[in-house]
Amino acid sequence: MPKSLVYYFGGGHADGGKDDKLLLGGKGANLAEMTRIGIPVPPGFTITTENCKLYLSQGGYAQGLKEQVADAIKRLEKDTGKVFGGSENPLLVSVRSGAPASMPGMMDTILNLGLNDRTVQVLAKNSGNERFAWDSYRRFAQMYGDVVLLVPPTKHEKLLDECKEKRGVAADTGLTTEDLKELVREFKALAQANTGKPFPEEPVEQLWGAVEAVFRSWNNERAIAYRRVNRIPESWGTAVNVQAMAYGNMGDDSGTGVAFTRNPATGENKFFGEFLVNAQGEDVVAGIRTPLHIDEMAGALPAAYQELLKQQNVLERHYRDMQDLEFTVERGRLYILQTRNGKRTAQASVRIAAEMVDEGLITEQEAVLRVDPKQVDQLLHPRLDPNAKATVIGKGLPASPGAAAGKVVFDPAKAVAMSELGEAVILVRRETSPDDFSGMVAAKAIVTARGGMTSHAAVVARGMGKCCVAGATDLVVEEDEGVVRYEGGELHEGDWITVDGGAGVVYAGKVATVAPELSTQFKRIMDWADKFRQLGVRTNADTPADAAKAREFGAEGIGLTRTEHMFFEGNRIQAMREMILAENVEERKVALAKLLPMQRADFLGIFKAMDGLPVTIRLLDPPLHEFLPHPDEVDSYSKAAGVDPVLVRRAIDKHHEANPMLGHRGCRLGMTFPEITEMQAQAIFEAAIEATKEGATVFPEVMVPLIADIRELERQTALIHKVADTVQKKAGRKLDYKVGTMIELPRAALTAGQIAKEAQFFSFGTNDLTQTTYGLSRDDAGKFLPFYVEQGIFPDDPFQTLDPIGVGRLIEIATREGRATRPDLKVGICGEHGGDPRSVEFCHEVGLNYVSCSPFRVPIARLAAAQAALKGPKGARLAVASETPEVATAGAAGIPLGE
Repeated sequence: MPKSLVYYFGGGHADGGKDDKLLLGGKGANLAEMTRIGIPVPPGFTITTENCKLYLSQGGYAQGLKEQVADAIKRLEKDTGKVFGGSENPLLVSVRSGAPASMPGMMDTILNLGLNDRTVQVLAKNSGNERFAWDSYRRFAQMYGDVVLLVPPTKHEKLLDECKEKRGVAADTGLTTEDLKELVREFKALAQANTGKPFPEEPVEQLWGAVEAVFRSWNNERAIAYRRVNRIPESWGTAVNVQAMAYGNMGDDSGTGVAFTRNPATGENKFFGEFLVNAQGEDVVAGIRTPLHIDEMAGALPAAYQELLKQQNVLERHYRDMQDLEFTVERGRLYILQTRNGKRTAQASVRIAAEMVDEGLITEQEAVLRVDPKQVDQLLHPRLDPNAKATVIGKGLPASPGAAAGKVVFDPAKAVAMSELGEAVILVRRETSPDDFSGMVAAKAIVTARGGMTSHAAVVARGMGKCCVAGATDLVVEEDEGVVRYEGGELHEGDWITVDGGAGVVYAGKVATVAPELSTQFKRIMDWADKFRQLGVRTNADTPADAAKAREFGAEGIGLTRTEHMFFEGNRIQAMREMILAENVEERKVALAKLLPMQRADFLGIFKAMDGLPVTIRLLDPPLHEFLPHPDEVDSYSKAAGVDPVLVRRAIDKHHEANPMLGHRGCRLGMTFPEITEMQAQAIFEAAIEATKEGATVFPEVMVPLIADIRELERQTALIHKVADTVQKKAGRKLDYKVGTMIELPRAALTAGQIAKEAQFFSFGTNDLTQTTYGLSRDDAGKFLPFYVEQGIFPDDPFQTLDPIGVGRLIEIATREGRATRPDLKVGICGEHGGDPRSVEFCHEVGLNYVSCSPFRVPIARLAAAQAALKGPKGARLAVASETPEVATAGAAGIPLGE
């Protein structure tokens, strides 16, 4: 336990700084840092994350904490000239959470703490504004009741709505002082009815109730869900920031807002944000009132606006990254309440990183580290077709770009349920709250009728890469009735809509899309990534079109072509079934002869598309029963093919397996039916010869799947070389080709030293290697794997992120022992793990030559490979220096820091 449990900031001095995020949380560390560099920050103190961990594990506070907090309060009283609970000039504070990782809106905040029936009178007198004082008290009673006393929020909202209805006003600002007094009385009575105890009057009691509530909020449902999605460790805990209040609701010379030093949606280098006159911070963030654009602040509060421009520039240059600021103006004086590295879209992330290099703020290496590989996916997918005919039903703010179509859903829980059934849903709400987080994760897009560009919906959507339209005031959302009304019609739950988050438009029905256009900044970032990475990146492609797309995205070859996928096209399946139904070798060869030209044509197209690059082709892998008709299709198939249905049913029975994943598949097919291997090898080599005749340079790599013993590979390799010799001799040309194997069984990994005597390359089939290592069926594990991850039994779904301890250990052993036998052994992976950034980092660490993934994940893998190289001994320091929420790491965890 650190000796100091409380860290103070104020009066130009701070006990901590920006490097203390794990101890002070991102918010506390940045408050300290801003104080140190002269930013106008209200003074306060931070209770460290260690206290939260102790409280949650042992149910009590650390010894000496209360005394240190009391000392910090005295220091705060001295710096402000106010007294906590004082009868002449009372000190009021805010109490906010602040985790090491940014978790916007996921935990709890209390403002105006210290108000009671006595101090509210003093505040009214000293401010000369009785309404302001009682509005602050009403807000405190409501927030404290919600957060600390656990009064259901709907009960406060009901009383507030009834009061506004009685007064005949739509907004809180229309309520009179007497209305606010009555609301305070009603809120306090509600608290007593809910808890059986009077609402606390003593500020010290209020403070410790708030501290405890913030600690508890680390384990609320929305915080747990957010941590799970963003891979934030449960063990970190949250700090508590206690800060002197600055009031934005003292009249027309006051206000509050949220701003970004650059546009978080586009990345444009232009100050961006929103503010409200005569308001407190939650009014902007919660989307309760639709805010004004930051440019309008120049007219409403000109001096404060000029000061804000100055301070935002200081902060961006100090942190060397785009900053997300919260500020308050109290009677014309500006206070910065928070800064953090701003969450941004993929488009903005790329543009900001590239332009900051041009501005001399960061290096090329840091720019590469600033872009989250997972976000890159957003840039590579279609957008709405501008020429498509579409009916606009609502317009709002372009809160987070991208396009998506789905069924309208109003309830977040229902969005989760429908998404789990595979349905595309759009979450439509009046405004979102942190409690909606799970539904937002499940949805393809989010639409809100209220709120601005910095509302909860907008910030969370941008962080997740979801498209979002906020403040679509054309839409009247009746969540209880399950209907959205717009001019000229209405939509019900289950109706389809399309959302264009980049334009801020909502359309009825499904709208066509077009391919994305990649910016010059994106190409620059990827060029830098290629300069720094050491790991090769190939693609998994089964068609010339896929190969061409992958090459466009920077693939350096094909790491996996699945030949079985080709057999399902057109009438090829008929020839395949004829081969399976054959009674003897001669009949089987007749059927294979029909497949030969088809396979040859496929391979020729792929070789030409990958001219000059290696192409790894996997021989037939799945069990034969997968190509046969289903039992209920036998009669129709037999009639169309002119085959006796008895023979077909006999073949189905013959090839049926209780556990086909471990059955007659992979090299076992080539062992028992060598003519299959012969046909495929002939097609590969003849296509390669033809491609060379047409001017292409080809590097075929023949991959034998599911090897368990070197003797299997010896026989298959001998057969492949024999076919290659025949084809080359006949053509009078030589090919530069390799024969290797797919390592997807634990036994193959453990005997890799022997297998490498025969194999010229290894490719780890991490999908099947994960299945066989864990004893899990990928097709069935979905029934319980989410529970395992949720309960912390598995840290991740091992089919999404490579398990470094078990599966990774096998990869390390096989790579080391294989290269001990054959030093020039080429080693890669070809499962979809090849496009997962953390799996790519592991592959870099163990020294693989390449990863291979689907075409659209190639840029993700290229960027992840570069970041893995930069996070080496020197790169780790660069990663910390970059301090972006997307990339900066804590130890080896790869967790974003910044609150």
